[in-house]
Amino acid sequence: MQKLLMQKGTAVWLIDNTSLTFRQIAQFCNLHELEVQGIADGEVAVGIRGDDPVAKNQLDMEEIERGQNDPSHVLQIKANPAAVGEQVRKGPRYTPLSKRQDRPAAVLWLIKKHPELTDATICRLVGTTKQTIGTIRDRTHWNMSAIQPTDPVALGLCTQIDLDEAVNKASRQKAKAQADQEPQEPAETIPPPPREERRPDIKVPSAISGLEDFRLTDGDG
Repeated sequence: MQKLLMQKGTAVWLIDNTSLTFRQIAQFCNLHELEVQGIADGEVAVGIRGDDPVAKNQLDMEEIERGQNDPSHVLQIKANPAAVGEQVRKGPRYTPLSKRQDRPAAVLWLIKKHPELTDATICRLVGTTKQTIGTIRDRTHWNMSAIQPTDPVALGLCTQIDLDEAVNKASRQKAKAQADQEPQEPAETIPPPPREERRPDIKVPSAISGLEDFRLTDGDG
């Protein structure tokens, strides 16, 4: 099964250059329809440059035109040779020398957009060091004034698949840590019912015995 690289970048390009519906773009880019709408509104994927799927031989103009003419048409990816083996690749990420100067921009983008990511995760995503991340966090990097936050996927430092997996994992860990820190409410105890006080038995003279005494006295007279 072919998989699309640069999902958000492709969505940006399709929004800017076609009249496809949000649903069609979401299906093709494997995104949520509301996320695509957020990209169109400028609330999601800010700073991501459009990635042309036609130039990358992943989509034909004929397929785009078919989708524009028929809103129910589901776009089919043409080819994605760069994604072959992407899921099984292991080991440290190699960053080409030409892209290493872009790493501070990617680090700043990740710190701003995904504060839940740890330094170790950022190191793995863009191939940088914890020392570099620290200088960017406390704004003591030697070139801090010139660093512009840029999506590492748009820079080609990591794939959208790796970024999404890292963000989802960090979000789950953060939610679990918050849940563990919340104080547990004590179980509600139901008080026992009040004990009934037993009154001492009071002997009441019988009315019959009183009548018997009265008859006896009357007979004696």
